Amino acid sequence: MILEVFSNLNDCKIPLDPFPALLQDRPIPSCSSATAKCQPSPNTQGRPAPLTQPWRSPGEPQAPFSLPAPRWPVECEVIQETIEHIGEGMLQLSPPLLPTHGPGCLRSTPTPTTVPAPPTVFQGSCFTCARVRGAPGPFSSPAAPLEGPQDTTLLFESRFESGNLQKAIKVGPYEYVLMLRPDLYTAKHTQWFYFRVQNTRQEPLYHFTIANMAKPKSLYGQGLQPLLYSQRDAQSRGIGWRRVGTDVRYYRDNTGEPPMFRLSWSVRFPHDGDTCFFAACYPYTYSDLQRYLRALVADPARSRYCAVQALCRSLAGNTVYLLTITSPGGVAGKRVVVASARVHPGESGGSWAMRGFLDFLLSSHEDAKLLRRLFVFKVVPMLNPDGVVVGNSRCSLAGRDPNRAYGKALPGSFPGVWHLRAMVQRLLAEREVVLYCDFHGHSRKNNVFMYGCDAGRDGTATRLHQRVFPLMLSKNAPDKFSFSSCKYQVQKSKEGTGRVSMWRLGVSHSYTLEVAFSGSTLGEGSHFSVQDLESLGRLLCDTLLDFCDPVPAKVGLDLAQGALVPRDHDDTLTLALSHSSSRSDASPVPPRLGPAGIQFFLVSRVEVLVLERSPEPAPVSLFPGQLEQRMAPVPLQERCLELTLEWPFPGYLKQGMATVPPGEGISWTVAQALRHTASHR
Repeated sequence: MILEVFSNLNDCKIPLDPFPALLQDRPIPSCSSATAKCQPSPNTQGRPAPLTQPWRSPGEPQAPFSLPAPRWPVECEVIQETIEHIGEGMLQLSPPLLPTHGPGCLRSTPTPTTVPAPPTVFQGSCFTCARVRGAPGPFSSPAAPLEGPQDTTLLFESRFESGNLQKAIKVGPYEYVLMLRPDLYTAKHTQWFYFRVQNTRQEPLYHFTIANMAKPKSLYGQGLQPLLYSQRDAQSRGIGWRRVGTDVRYYRDNTGEPPMFRLSWSVRFPHDGDTCFFAACYPYTYSDLQRYLRALVADPARSRYCAVQALCRSLAGNTVYLLTITSPGGVAGKRVVVASARVHPGESGGSWAMRGFLDFLLSSHEDAKLLRRLFVFKVVPMLNPDGVVVGNSRCSLAGRDPNRAYGKALPGSFPGVWHLRAMVQRLLAEREVVLYCDFHGHSRKNNVFMYGCDAGRDGTATRLHQRVFPLMLSKNAPDKFSFSSCKYQVQKSKEGTGRVSMWRLGVSHSYTLEVAFSGSTLGEGSHFSVQDLESLGRLLCDTLLDFCDPVPAKVGLDLAQGALVPRDHDDTLTLALSHSSSRSDASPVPPRLGPAGIQFFLVSRVEVLVLERSPEPAPVSLFPGQLEQRMAPVPLQERCLELTLEWPFPGYLKQGMATVPPGEGISWTVAQALRHTASHR
């Protein structure tokens, strides 16, 4: 039994040239909200006449903004029901993250069910125009009507915001083969799923198989389970999304060309006659973001230091929002931190981490107040709203990955990333951008980790600088963040990404924050809950404050504890901290024993020396003019390279800290440090 196509696509074909917006810099065509089809005005190229661009100038936001309903491509069917899930404080059940079939779990297994290939309606076509609620109807029936109360056939639906399911085939009384819809205007990128099932039964064991997963590796082979949401449990017991599924398998299907991969699981529904949802990760829709922003703007306290503006509009006309967060009273002398999320729509965990980041920044916590006094935060919480609305995994309505388009993006094709890059370029001309962080999700590696930028030809000190922030974050989140999983190489295939583009512009610390779809294998190990994801935002803020501390005792401590830093050729770096103070009341904390027996003394001013270990054992001798009598001997053949850590701001940062003289920093040469120490003995 084949259940009819119930995804948010109809059978409309649009015979246009492939990806015209990629070929030239032109604005999107208009589309009346009252009609289903655009009425083009032919021009010399036979294409819709261009409109005035909805943005002002590169990187310049516009205000005020409104919160209209999401706009969909006109060929998308959208049901009228509003889909909302768990509210604040509802429980997410996150079981331990344990492999279900041992290591690997990736195997080739023949299947007895022949599944037809997904429709290719959108191959060779492109986005033309959009309207609120998509296609005007009439809609196709989602499934054959039930034959009676005894009919146990499940009813599937995905024609709602962020939904993705294209076809279901009933192959047994309680067994279904499912097909995901590729990203719109492409024939690939099948990973994100989110759909509704009704007419459930509590007693039988159901078996589901998604037959067209695209990636050869997945965390489903390492313990990841699908998410289930029961409306009855949410209403009666306050239980929201939970991880479910037994016999979870991810394996190769060799019956087609190119080969696809299958995800299968078995599950019992919690109630008879329930309405349930399945999802790859906790959904966070464009409407969820709008509700969050609406509450933010309506809050008189938070809106004092947060301005919500429109950075630009997407191809479909959805607003790409820009939040500017800082304390009232001007921005003179403040550096900038830029953050973005959801350039890949199927990585919804990034939105939950971004929400935690915003919640903390906008809170009354003392550290949040301090961050707002020190920095101007420019935040784009959803770079690809169109992809989120239609339920894509990776692409925008241009049919391409926007996180590979920063270097060549055109405003008419990738408006979000184009305007973000232009904004950062404009900011860099005015002030320092101390950090850029792009929030992502990862489907193949556990834990949380970062990708940074290291050109390879950089010196040791520069290379070490790139690793400081991830190292500190690993200390603040030891049960979630894996420093050993971080990578810093800039591959040619990554040149078009946000982090590399911002780094090329001049942002010295530019990172991608990757949040696993699954959870953490550190400590006891468990799936991530929504609260876990939100806590990452708070921990990122805490790390930013530590990272920019003008009295960097904590920076030095983390460098000392993380002295063994992976390099490209498996060698190591050893860090030694020498120190001095112009304040007579400054006293060192108890020394810590680091690698190679070097003791570290941390006081209010810290000089960091990078000692690159020689490959051969060297004779041991005292370092000439040794700063502290208790320091361990340093091999003669180890050469010292200075690592500069600059004080970012004069004045007080935290209560009880010494005042930093304006214009004074902590970058000292070895000779200066020795002379300073000798003069105070």
